[in-house]
Amino acid sequence: MAQEKGKTDPEVVFPAEVAGWKWDGKENHYNRKTIFDYINGAGELYIAYNFNGVRVRRYEKANQPPIIAEVYDMEASEDAYGVFSFERQDEEAGIGQGSEFGGGLLRFWKGKFFVSVFAEGQGKEAEAATLELGRAIAGSIRTTGPFPKLLNALPKTKGGLVEKNIRYLRSHILLNQRFFIANQNILNLNPKAEAVLGQYVQGRQKVHLLIIRYPSESEATAALQKFKKAYMPEAEAQNAIQTEDKKWTAAEQRKSFALIVFGAGSKADSEEWIRAAEERIGRH
Repeated sequence: MAQEKGKTDPEVVFPAEVAGWKWDGKENHYNRKTIFDYINGAGELYIAYNFNGVRVRRYEKANQPPIIAEVYDMEASEDAYGVFSFERQDEEAGIGQGSEFGGGLLRFWKGKFFVSVFAEGQGKEAEAATLELGRAIAGSIRTTGPFPKLLNALPKTKGGLVEKNIRYLRSHILLNQRFFIANQNILNLNPKAEAVLGQYVQGRQKVHLLIIRYPSESEATAALQKFKKAYMPEAEAQNAIQTEDKKWTAAEQRKSFALIVFGAGSKADSEEWIRAAEERIGRH
């Protein structure tokens, strides 16, 4: 762990003071090797999204809880969005390109940065300062970045898409934490592949649509064959199968894309979901 005073990143500027909370003068830096010293057990999340490093500052005010600001430098804006999307659960807070605030924790992304700001204690004054600090950091990031293009593959015409439950993924471990498929990496997810998981709620029906883009068509073919053999062996040459819960799972390939639907109400319904996704990827 290194402590460096006064070091600045021209792309991100921390304020020296906000609402009476003053920076304590220290800045901690962690990289891919040392991140586990800072957040043991959660470092894998950032590593999975091509994490470069994080800067951490502490702000203090008499008789108030300290406020911690963390700025994670990711390889690209798509990765910053991915980290944000993975744990998103609260409503939009209007900071950066996407944000949420709940339980005293502010999370947002802008450009290739993911930012977390939180108070080590409760209180309305601390919450207000947390938001103000977040806005100041977001305002210093001059460059925005694109959302992952793969998000556009999720069909909107089917209705029921739960926006805050959209997950952009690069790791089967993270995928399993949001929607369990198998202990093994039967979809061959890796840092060069990208996936988007959409949840659709239509009455009592809950459908999950997983769309994966692989670096090549041959990799998509190999991954889908592996998935079908492990997850739906009874399907044989078919692309759809009824599972034990009487729902339907379907999996098909379109060029370098794998399209998989879980929880469809019928075989015909599962095919409709695949067609809807196919139409979307054909536009991008």
